[in-house]
Amino acid sequence: MKAHGTSFLNAYTNSPICCPSRAAMWSGLFTHLTESWNNFKGLDPNYTTWMDIMEKHGYRTQKFGKLDYTSGHHSISNRVEAWTRDVAFLLRQEGRPMVNLIPKKTKVRVMEKDWKNTDRAVNWLRKEASNYTQPFVLYLGLNLPHPYPSPSSGENFGSSTFHTSLYWLKKVSYDAIKIPKWSPLSEMHPVDYYSSYTKNCTGKFTEKEIKNIRAFYYAMCAETDAMLGEIILALRQLGLLQKTIVIYTSDHGELAMEHRQFYKMSMYEASAHVPLLVMGPGIKANLQVPNVVSLVDIYPTMLDIAGAPLLQNLSGYSLLPLSSEMYKFKNLHPPWILSEFHGCNVNASTYMLRTNQWKYIAYSDGTSVLPQLFDLSSDPDELTNIATQFPEVTYSLDRKLRSIINYPKVSASVHQYNKEQFIRWKQSIGQNYSNVIANLRWHQDWLQEPRKYESAIDRWLKTPTNPKKI
Repeated sequence: MKAHGTSFLNAYTNSPICCPSRAAMWSGLFTHLTESWNNFKGLDPNYTTWMDIMEKHGYRTQKFGKLDYTSGHHSISNRVEAWTRDVAFLLRQEGRPMVNLIPKKTKVRVMEKDWKNTDRAVNWLRKEASNYTQPFVLYLGLNLPHPYPSPSSGENFGSSTFHTSLYWLKKVSYDAIKIPKWSPLSEMHPVDYYSSYTKNCTGKFTEKEIKNIRAFYYAMCAETDAMLGEIILALRQLGLLQKTIVIYTSDHGELAMEHRQFYKMSMYEASAHVPLLVMGPGIKANLQVPNVVSLVDIYPTMLDIAGAPLLQNLSGYSLLPLSSEMYKFKNLHPPWILSEFHGCNVNASTYMLRTNQWKYIAYSDGTSVLPQLFDLSSDPDELTNIATQFPEVTYSLDRKLRSIINYPKVSASVHQYNKEQFIRWKQSIGQNYSNVIANLRWHQDWLQEPRKYESAIDRWLKTPTNPKKI
């Protein structure tokens, strides 16, 4: 795809977690507009997506695999962890990340569910799409390279497992894997420390452990790549490849032990940056676009491809002017993107403005938690927060961010939502509340001092949310 199409080098998710990210991608709207605050609050099931509009414009449509734009994978623990993130306690919400190898050189299909959906998509192309006179749009959503959930016991209870077979691991160049640099725990930004602690990553990790997690992740990426290969091969064999636009992207990244974290829920590059490649008729070949773009741009791009009129209220912009041979005007997309996060494993609403060289990250109401500023041109690993060293840049980017989103107001709304949802859930549990909350994923920490943590929740519930303060 890189050789035959256009690669967007600076593509970002609009929220680094499954459901809110997909809600943005399918609606073309920023997260604060969809109010998809966490992994179980997404779009209304009847929401008009870009696929619905394409269907109205004569396209035959089909979806296979992971959608997650109305609600993502989550548990009671995930929900309670998201709602109580403002409570003044620190509890581990995840098991320590681990790896699991299938020692078979012949085991190709590790993620069976994804392969079945890939087979369904290929069969649909062979039996249905190749016989259509009308244009078609096919969506295939994969779980990989997402880590596997692994409920077990002991230290790894509820951990995420990087899981692959020897077949895929042998494709990874182990010697080329870099061990990421970590800031000392004492120097971490307080929100980063909270994330690292809740993800059970503040303990000691050997270099071999870190290298293995990263190697297994790359192996999982290789398996994903093979599924994409099956789709492209089928299109080629059916004579459809030259007249089909193919788009490949992801809802978020994976930290894979960068910044002492795994998973996503972070504005660091490994979590918020996503692949985005496009190839097909009219798309420039072997083009690398440095402009910042994001997943809300998918919606207007699909409408542009279909020749459908663009809606006025969309947050995104068509990518065709940046990638297509048909467009002469190149600078229609603004020189910034917005990403925001309001879910679990992070104890403050987080907002990221990415421009040409700068990444500005603001938290909560903009005053109670210090912001972060990184110059990605000189500090690609994002190890040095220079917000206080460059006050003019910080001030300018904060003003720009506030012109796009009134983030203190959004943070207050999320705070109020979390409280209301928690109270509703607590009332639905009734007298069994203490027992249920003591058996969530954080139970090992909780059971050491349950009264202390219950009291912290009670204090939080009694503290009024004061909009004037915000």
